[in-house]
Amino acid sequence: MNVFKNIFARVWALWGLISFIITFFIIFLPAMLSYLLPVVKGQSYFIFISKLWMNFWLFLVGCSVKISGKENFKKGETYVVVFNHNALLDAPLSAPYVPGPNKTIAKSSFAKVPLFGWFYSKGSILINRKDEKSRVKSFEEMKMVLQSGIHMCIYPEGTRNRTKESLKPFYDGAFKLAVASGKKIIPCVIKGTKRAMPVDKTFYLLPTPLTMHFMKAVAVENISVADLKASIFNAMKEEYENNYRS
Repeated sequence: MNVFKNIFARVWALWGLISFIITFFIIFLPAMLSYLLPVVKGQSYFIFISKLWMNFWLFLVGCSVKISGKENFKKGETYVVVFNHNALLDAPLSAPYVPGPNKTIAKSSFAKVPLFGWFYSKGSILINRKDEKSRVKSFEEMKMVLQSGIHMCIYPEGTRNRTKESLKPFYDGAFKLAVASGKKIIPCVIKGTKRAMPVDKTFYLLPTPLTMHFMKAVAVENISVADLKASIFNAMKEEYENNYRS
């Protein structure tokens, strides 16, 4: 049975890749119009197009998405949104479904990919993690993004979780940013992507129900970065384990 499942998952991954590329070319030019608009409006439009794209593509690959907790985003407020990270599928899933304009911290190397790099750069603050100057610059850029009225989306685990634990230990960056900017943190727990696209399997995709739950906003006043990080980690771990599906 596993043999047939593995064959299907790899054939489905090929379909996923082909449909991803075709639909990307369809939305590319409309998405690029966002560069012509004022910053916040342009980012709102960009996220709108990205959400349309993901709604269609996820339907094509049989991955339904259920979103909960959007009411925790209050009108006129900007947040640092932190996600758990189990699979490559998390990246296209997360930012489009955040209510309001947002950007993601992302690897600068992907910006070099022809055409996709322009799309990728519009949705991201780029960083070269091996370059100290790049890390400092990206931190300042993220503060400016938050001040402009755009949410910042960050994966505090840094890379995909390849461990047997629910979450990998968090890095400090997202929590330093929240404290430095005074912006509240909204944790978001993504479920289902580990089953849809297991990190230990190459070129593998299964139709899977996916969920994203935005938790209540956490204030950052009068708390250290270490305590804030520990509090968010424990809350996300509890949410993930209590409502674990895959």
